[in-house]
Amino acid sequence: EALFQIDVPGVPVKEPLLERLVPLAHEAGLQIHAWMWSMPCNIPEIIEKHPDWFAVNGKGEPAHEKPAYVDYYKFLCPCHPEVQDFVQARVEALGRIDGLDGIHLDYIRVPDVILAEGLQPKYDIVQDKEYPEYDYSYSTYCREQFKAQTGIDPLTDLEDPSQNEAWRQFRYDAVSNLVNGRLAPTARQYGKKITAAVFPNWESVRQQWHKWDLDAFLPMLYQGFYNEDIDWIGEQVRAGLDRLNNEKPIYSGLFIPHLPPEELPQAIEVSRQAGARGVCLFDYNALTEEHWAVLKEAFKE
Repeated sequence: EALFQIDVPGVPVKEPLLERLVPLAHEAGLQIHAWMWSMPCNIPEIIEKHPDWFAVNGKGEPAHEKPAYVDYYKFLCPCHPEVQDFVQARVEALGRIDGLDGIHLDYIRVPDVILAEGLQPKYDIVQDKEYPEYDYSYSTYCREQFKAQTGIDPLTDLEDPSQNEAWRQFRYDAVSNLVNGRLAPTARQYGKKITAAVFPNWESVRQQWHKWDLDAFLPMLYQGFYNEDIDWIGEQVRAGLDRLNNEKPIYSGLFIPHLPPEELPQAIEVSRQAGARGVCLFDYNALTEEHWAVLKEAFKE
């Protein structure tokens, strides 16, 4: 349900909250960047009317019928032209909101073919390689486009699709083309900045974000998910900036449930020392009074 007015078929509006928040935020000296749940779609009307819009795994199972890991992982197919129109229309609806400072793309990817190491026990799985039930996207649209380019149907012609570099790059490009060809130009048409939440292990979600034409990147550097320590956050900031040739800013995404107040200053300082422009905290509800006190001290002028 949208928290802003949107005239896109199939998208219900809960209330036009965003339009009311923007002037209040500006009065307080704050910017508002609208968070967009980009590729998952759990809207019953869309599922019923457009089952062909959904991503398909390597076993031929569509995401709306058999989502990976969790029920809400009903991802749309980035190759489908109508999906591209649908996602672009939502960016355009946000772009039309007067005074909105930016649009933040989250879940702009396909499902994780390999989960972060620290998350696999949660789902009682071991992913020592790419398995077809988690490998996307094998929709008719993706397969036909790839076959037109290469003469190969990745589902029927490849013994092990995970080892085919051209097929891997095709899926990176499917998401990148959506971002660079549709979403970023639309946001800028309305004078909005556009950013994205991205993965440090970008290959696993087919998210080659260092090739995206965005204004900034917010990598989710949730060290606990990867069984790593706080220093790893800095390592990933440096790696991301290297891939971007230091041409675009990075804001470290910090996972508050894995950062008690006494460790938060270290995570912020490690990020800064590595070259991050700032930090992004996930999420607001996890912040305690002690966290707020630490933040006030860390960012005092």
